[in-house]
Amino acid sequence: MSETKSSFEGERIAKAIARAGVCSRRDAEAMILAGRVSVNGKKLTSPALNVTENDDIRIDGKPLPAAERTRLFRYYKPRGLVTTAKDPQGRPTVFDSLPEGMPRVISVGRLDLNSEGLLLLTNDGALARRLELPSTGWVRRYRVRVHGQVEQAQLNQLAKGIEVEGVRYGAVQATLDRRQGDNVWLTMSLTEGKNREIRKICGHFGWPVSRLIRVAYGPFQLGSYLQPGDIEEVPAKVLREQLGEKKVHQVSGQLKLKQAPQTEPKSAERSPKHRPRQALRKR
Repeated sequence: MSETKSSFEGERIAKAIARAGVCSRRDAEAMILAGRVSVNGKKLTSPALNVTENDDIRIDGKPLPAAERTRLFRYYKPRGLVTTAKDPQGRPTVFDSLPEGMPRVISVGRLDLNSEGLLLLTNDGALARRLELPSTGWVRRYRVRVHGQVEQAQLNQLAKGIEVEGVRYGAVQATLDRRQGDNVWLTMSLTEGKNREIRKICGHFGWPVSRLIRVAYGPFQLGSYLQPGDIEEVPAKVLREQLGEKKVHQVSGQLKLKQAPQTEPKSAERSPKHRPRQALRKR
């Protein structure tokens, strides 16, 4: 019985390597298949292995760095950047724009090339996957500028869900904020976040989107002082408050969240006079 239990302890070797900040899980698996990884003196030929903090993991003969604590960042993604680590077309990416000294991070969901606003970044892949799940129930809120005639009846229709080109989209809460000539500003909130969902829905009604800004992802808000290119770390205390201590440990495995020196209200926006020094902008 004890042997069966122990075989399921710990975590997959590729995940342990990724959490140590060495590379992505996919790259870690490639390193394992290339024979570059050993555990307790034995070279691995397959990533199908669970390890614990007691195992001696080495890459090219060098010990694996200690796993980093779970970290989450709010980043104001500018227009013109793609949310991918490597772009086959050679376009500038979000990760190319980050300040020096940042840990290796991945995005929680994506924003397309011409969209801007709040993008959450984390060094914990398990946390990213959890926050992306529709079952988490976190609302993504957007400010959308469209061209055309918007009727309240159309907005009401979105609240019931809609099918566009054979794809069924869930309920979208949409309100008309103001008109500016032929342009209309809308606030749209959704929980699914399918690929280019807002643009496709607006296109279905004949409303070309000229600007799309994500202003909130669950309890985390873009705020009024982050400017395009700015990034700010979410204090560990706030992360615990939003996920709950138990959930943090579930998604983060062995990682221990450290107490941050500053606190932040549950909405991530604060007044400019409280802007922390670690808010960074790539110059």
